[in-house]
Amino acid sequence: MITEQLINPRSIVVVGGSENIQKPGGKVLKNLIDGGYKGKLYVINPKENEVQGIKSYSDPKDLPETDMAIIAIAAKYTPETVDFLAKHKNTKAFIVLSAGFSEESVEGKKLEDKLVETVNKVNGSLIGPNCVGVLTPNYHGVFTEPIPKIHPDGCDLISGSGATACFIMEAGIPKGLTFNQVFSVGNSAQMGVEDIIQYMDENFDPEKDSKIKLLYLEKVEKPQLLLKHATSLIKKGCRIAAIKAGSSAAGSRAASSHTGALASPDAAVEALFRKAGITRCYGREDLIDVATVLTYPKLKGKNIAIITHAGGPAVMLTDKLSSGGLSIPVLEGKAAEELKTKLYPGSSVANPIDFLATGTAEQLGIIIDTIHKEFKDINGIVVIFGTPGLFKVFDVYKLLNQKMKSLDKPIFPVLPSVTTAKEEIEDFIKKGNAYFPDEVLLGEALTRVYNTPKPAMTNIKSNKDINKNKVRAIIDNSPNGYLKPETVGELLDAVMIPRVKEFIATTMKELDTIEKELSYPVVMKVIGPIHKSDVGGVRLNIKNKADLTTVMGEMMKIKDAKGVLIQPMLNGTELFAGVKREGKFGHLILFGLGGIFIEILKDIRTTLAPVGKEEAQYELNKLKGRKIFEGTRGQNPVNQSEFISILTKLSALVQVAPEISEMDLNPLIASKDKVIAVDARIRIEK
Repeated sequence: MITEQLINPRSIVVVGGSENIQKPGGKVLKNLIDGGYKGKLYVINPKENEVQGIKSYSDPKDLPETDMAIIAIAAKYTPETVDFLAKHKNTKAFIVLSAGFSEESVEGKKLEDKLVETVNKVNGSLIGPNCVGVLTPNYHGVFTEPIPKIHPDGCDLISGSGATACFIMEAGIPKGLTFNQVFSVGNSAQMGVEDIIQYMDENFDPEKDSKIKLLYLEKVEKPQLLLKHATSLIKKGCRIAAIKAGSSAAGSRAASSHTGALASPDAAVEALFRKAGITRCYGREDLIDVATVLTYPKLKGKNIAIITHAGGPAVMLTDKLSSGGLSIPVLEGKAAEELKTKLYPGSSVANPIDFLATGTAEQLGIIIDTIHKEFKDINGIVVIFGTPGLFKVFDVYKLLNQKMKSLDKPIFPVLPSVTTAKEEIEDFIKKGNAYFPDEVLLGEALTRVYNTPKPAMTNIKSNKDINKNKVRAIIDNSPNGYLKPETVGELLDAVMIPRVKEFIATTMKELDTIEKELSYPVVMKVIGPIHKSDVGGVRLNIKNKADLTTVMGEMMKIKDAKGVLIQPMLNGTELFAGVKREGKFGHLILFGLGGIFIEILKDIRTTLAPVGKEEAQYELNKLKGRKIFEGTRGQNPVNQSEFISILTKLSALVQVAPEISEMDLNPLIASKDKVIAVDARIRIEK
């Protein structure tokens, strides 16, 4: 839990504080002093009476009661110290900088567990161990540099890695990015990134708190907590960008079903971020570019005007924005022609607006004002302005600053002359601005932020089509493993997912009885082997009894064959839908084009249950093959409404039956009228 003593301590003791500022205990003390901490500051150091001008106690017993302790001593001494301060000095907040805990050894994990046990007993807060500390407007409790400019409108940074937090600030500060709070959670012994987000949500003050949250996660221990509170913060007006490291395919375990093979822990992270409305980033510089975009007003549409005095960067930016779904519409008409008369000959106003290398600050102002007043469909402006070094451009950047602060449309500044115009850029930053040195990186960040979906609904109403009692009866009476085909059919019927009529034969005698009810042509599938196609266990377009009997004999010779499933042959578009339980994330719902192409094309969308109709439709629209759903080149369209209904029924099913670990509906045969499950496989793990 996060206590008031952690956020706004009235007193702090640095345990292990020293004169040596090249050590964590000395440096964190210096940062507290230099940061102007207004509370009472103490030191525990057995060899000193005073450290950096601060009263030092050699015996902790002599220390006054203290809200917070910042620990910078060896791991083996830390549990005893924390225990004493918690029990005898009413200390309720601890930041443990020291390393040598669970990240190092089993013995270290035992020491760490003792810390958590002690702090929990007094309902206190523990950050770390093995962290760089906490930086807030109230105190600079970190032992590292840089110390960024603290500003209420700056970013809140929460990082699972102290070094990464420092490197993110190193990258952001020179570009004008400011920070409000920085939490380095280290080993997350008591609290991780998700817990800090929970606190920020539950205590959010829209008048005072930062509305930009930046996250660096190496693990997601509490995905549902993160989803709940990130969603809530975004709905309150916040914007969140996050890096999740460790996303390689090597981390995905092998699985027996199509769904299991396609799903991965990273797919779960991706689905969670989209569901919450978090913009995902893939590196420190990427995060900084996205964060800088977030400091500007939100785009209310996709139309962008580009103003430049250099043609090449504008062309590259246009390409990047266009490929990301944003638009650079042509500016034409009377207003455009009039604007052209106010610029030097040779200038172009079509968009990008190129007012040449000789363009002036006055001309830039005219262009911005004209776009703002005359072209109401333009939602945002990018200004690219560097310098050839012939003259200073303070006047240009001064005007740009004024327009950025006075107009309601976002203006994104690309200032590429980071060396030649260094002084001017520094002056621009001092006025409270952040900038982009590269137009393509701005384009990537801007399109990703624009394309980040709004938080999806998570309070999905119960699906009335689900026969909950029937579902529970089937699950409760079934052993672990793959359900029998007849049981799968019963389960699909219980959730009203349409399925093809089917027959099962295990002997030739049973086949003779079934044959009388068949309407040719039919499909035959072996029962037993998991991947039927791989062993020749699927035969299509069987048109008579002779072929039926022949195929039955052949299939029963396949290894592990237990019988044959017979279905009428259907025509339509093959689709896929599936379920995968992914640890603490819960159930993933996956879908896309089906049949044998599922693992070849891998045009799959992954969502996190529960899934409503609106979210399912959004994800369906993101499929590369979405045109197939709409009907293309003479093909019939797919009944999207019916397919989405099946997806929401799968979502409802796993809410009632969380024991389902994997489920495939592959293929579903879809036409313009209906969508029918042809083959289904369900595995449960209780």
